[in-house]
Amino acid sequence: MFGKRKTFGGNTQNPTHAAPKPVSDDPVSTEKEVSSPASKPIAKAPASQKNIAHDDVFDVNAADGVAHDEEYFKTKSAIFSALIDSIDLSQLATMEMESAREEIRDIVSEIISLKAIVMSISEQEDLLDDICNDVLGYGPLEPLLARDDIADIMVNGPQKCYIEVGGRVKNTNVRFRDEAHLMNVCQRIVSEVGRRVDESSPICDARLPDGSRVNVIAPPLAIDGAALTIRKFKKDKLTLEQLVKFGSISPEGAELLRILGRVRGNVLISGGTGSGKTTLLNCMTAFIEPDERVITCEDSAELQLQQPHVVRLETRPPNLEGEGQITMRDLIKNCLRMRPERIIVGEVRGPEAFDLLQAMNTGHDGSMGTLHANSPREAMARMESMITMGGYSLPSRTIREMIVSSIDVIVQAARLRDGSRRITHVTEVLGMEGEVIVTQDIFLYDITGEDANGNLLGRHRSTGITKPKLAERARYFNEESALVEALEAANVEEQRAGG
Repeated sequence: MFGKRKTFGGNTQNPTHAAPKPVSDDPVSTEKEVSSPASKPIAKAPASQKNIAHDDVFDVNAADGVAHDEEYFKTKSAIFSALIDSIDLSQLATMEMESAREEIRDIVSEIISLKAIVMSISEQEDLLDDICNDVLGYGPLEPLLARDDIADIMVNGPQKCYIEVGGRVKNTNVRFRDEAHLMNVCQRIVSEVGRRVDESSPICDARLPDGSRVNVIAPPLAIDGAALTIRKFKKDKLTLEQLVKFGSISPEGAELLRILGRVRGNVLISGGTGSGKTTLLNCMTAFIEPDERVITCEDSAELQLQQPHVVRLETRPPNLEGEGQITMRDLIKNCLRMRPERIIVGEVRGPEAFDLLQAMNTGHDGSMGTLHANSPREAMARMESMITMGGYSLPSRTIREMIVSSIDVIVQAARLRDGSRRITHVTEVLGMEGEVIVTQDIFLYDITGEDANGNLLGRHRSTGITKPKLAERARYFNEESALVEALEAANVEEQRAGG
């Protein structure tokens, strides 16, 4: 009935744009056509199912939050099969995204008409959008990825999907047809960066085109179905000014971070999962001079530096034979031969901490990195333990002396229990007293209470230091007066708050 189309209504005149990546097989099901759906429309789920498990299920559809039932998926599967038989996927791949989307919508509308499927206009629009997303995008995830207010997407098998909005985790009405549909979407995401996920390689880290971080863990390791986690990045990149507006840091603290980036201080950003370490690192790199050569090393490339002279490096997992792996240590060692002026490490997780400290201590001032820790002192202890894990038989004092001579400032980020993110410490590393590393806090965040809505109240305060160790470096870059002014202004604010 539907012969393969070789031309698409004159929409293939400009194949030079980025081509969509259509699927080559049915991502939702392999079921055949449903028998005579003309006699009854697609049934809606009962009203009692509208809130599937909780009263606060997040509805990704604007007005109609009805869960799709089995009949809907059967109809969609039949139309999808007819669509795949009707189009030339190689021709579709040469079209612009919008043109391909319009062509698919036209063909699907024609299929619905020829099969005499009865459905309302809103149901047909939902079906058209779903099929276009399955062919050209990431299926049911597309509405979530389109929203800029969602920070995390967490898929726990085909029937459960959660999101984080405004610091709160909420259930959604997003569902996949079955496990095969979910795995197809996962495979499509990771294949775009040259990786794969299946039973032989069930764990995979990847990224979306916009830099959003993706993790997939598939069966048999994930018992209840594939688990997909996406850490979304905002389309509009956050700046330090916006962090001040959101209350993540005080204006004086933001000025101190600006000066740190400007005077090429070695900075370690510490924090827990989801505390905003990568976002803060992106903000601080905005003050790197445009003529500096910056090299970034990451497990999955997510940093988005705006400087013109940036080289981005990414680790590589082993292949099927267990060969070809490129670790973070390999990247850091290699980038030392690439004439870097600054080295930015997305996250320090293992023995590469030793190579990063060596780089910071051998002329690569202004290098930055992040790691998981709950306080600045814990961050230094973790650095020491990670170096030890690498097999280095160095005395503890030697490792601590390396840390002291390499790191200038530790910035601690935290995600509080109400979902808000705050910079809780800006701490200088001063030196050694005996076997102990000496630090001093410049800025701290104090929690003062809680409002009626459960939101935590607090304030950033200065510790009263007006002449930090950083002042000498600031003088060299002609930023000493700005540093002193910021610290004095913070002390005035502290006196007012205390008075």
